[in-house]
Amino acid sequence: MKIGNWQIEWKPVRTVLVWIILPLLAGLLISLSIPRPVIGLIYLDTAIDVDSARSLIAQIDYARQHPEVRAVVLIVDSPGGTVADTESVYQELLLLRRTKPVVTSVGAMAASGAYYLSAGTDYIIADPTSDVGNIGVIGNLPSTPTIFDGIVSTGPYKMWGESQDSFLREMEMIKQGFYQAVLLGRGSRLKVGPDVILTGRIWPGAEAARLGLVDQLGSQTDAIEKAAHLVHVSHFQAVDLGLRANIVSAASGFFYQSPEGMTLPYPNKPGIFLLYVPPAPLGK
Repeated sequence: MKIGNWQIEWKPVRTVLVWIILPLLAGLLISLSIPRPVIGLIYLDTAIDVDSARSLIAQIDYARQHPEVRAVVLIVDSPGGTVADTESVYQELLLLRRTKPVVTSVGAMAASGAYYLSAGTDYIIADPTSDVGNIGVIGNLPSTPTIFDGIVSTGPYKMWGESQDSFLREMEMIKQGFYQAVLLGRGSRLKVGPDVILTGRIWPGAEAARLGLVDQLGSQTDAIEKAAHLVHVSHFQAVDLGLRANIVSAASGFFYQSPEGMTLPYPNKPGIFLLYVPPAPLGK
């Protein structure tokens, strides 16, 4: 075939097209068939109790079992919660971190038990004005054993579980365990010692970064990008693992309901808690 002064031979051109275009098309089809890497998002936006812990653990397990989930971002806005449930989730996070990095994104708050979980992740990014810290324990002191008419028990602490002295020792043990989890998670990044950490103070994110309680100030998007950077992926999708794991959210009965129907920031049941309880409003 002749076009102007150019003589085009179709056979060589056809051969070139076959050897270049077809492999490109095949490569494109193969790439489309391969699932995009996933950065899993796990939301903690309530108190840590038996229901929220069950949900968190199910999502952590999903991330551990599915290879397309390359890293996880724990998105936190929580005042903490019960000791047992916090520690259960913490142990599952440590198992997940054996194979996949976990980054924490702190929104409004990561206090007490919520910071406990954050310290168990690889990297923490917080908003500058978020509330971070409140490392410590709070609890309801058992009553002094009392005799009630018509009630008989086989021991003086049968109705109260333990003495006030042993209760206080238990709180101290939990506090030290919390501190050890912070030391383990933060390591040399922590800039202050127990004289500051164990005061129970809550700091704004900017101050928490200066103290080494968080690594960086930034947004949820920054946390997702950090997680992707840790596993060296760029073409990824961020996915809510609560939806992937078919988690159905349920109303929590953790907080106390007043007779007027108001939810107050106090536990519904007595016990020992890794929980931030805000001060009552003035005049209350």
